[in-house]
Amino acid sequence: MRATKRGFTLVELMIVVAIIGVLAALAIYGVRRYLASAKTSEAKNSIGAISRGASGAYERETAASQNVAEGAESTAASHALCGTANIVPGVVPAGKKYQPNTADGSDYETGDTLTGWKCLKFGLTQPHYYQYHYNKDAMTAAPLNPAPCAADCYEAGAVGDLDADTIVSRFARTGQVNTQTGKLKAATQIYIENEFE
Repeated sequence: MRATKRGFTLVELMIVVAIIGVLAALAIYGVRRYLASAKTSEAKNSIGAISRGASGAYERETAASQNVAEGAESTAASHALCGTANIVPGVVPAGKKYQPNTADGSDYETGDTLTGWKCLKFGLTQPHYYQYHYNKDAMTAAPLNPAPCAADCYEAGAVGDLDADTIVSRFARTGQVNTQTGKLKAATQIYIENEFE
């Protein structure tokens, strides 16, 4: 009668525990990867918005305010990239979110119709993980980007340190003015370096 009520052996129980441990480890890795991916989407979306703002600002015609003499013509309207914007925040947040200051003259409330965040019509009011910038004629976020920016161009970028290990992730998108046609073209993809750092 005792032989028919046999339980699991120690080896069988250890195999079950090992399988559960492996599945738990895979689940933890997947959840961490999912959370990191959700955080990096903030940078990608914001860079896209900055880039669209740069394109919209370039498409607006800029004309000088002037009194035109009778029988004369005004100066021609022109297109220009927005001037460089302040970096927000001043230091890369290390594993924390930064709450932007929404007061006029602070963070994303700087610049004018020709320069900065106001020219781009871009701003964030909610806490964010990355340091954002917009540079005219310079590349500071991603110097290794294969779509370079040196003149008649812009770089919209984000730098972050999600896990606070001092290794930063970099995201950037550049745009270049074709001096022959006067059209602005943007890079086909966002450049990404150390995406989940």
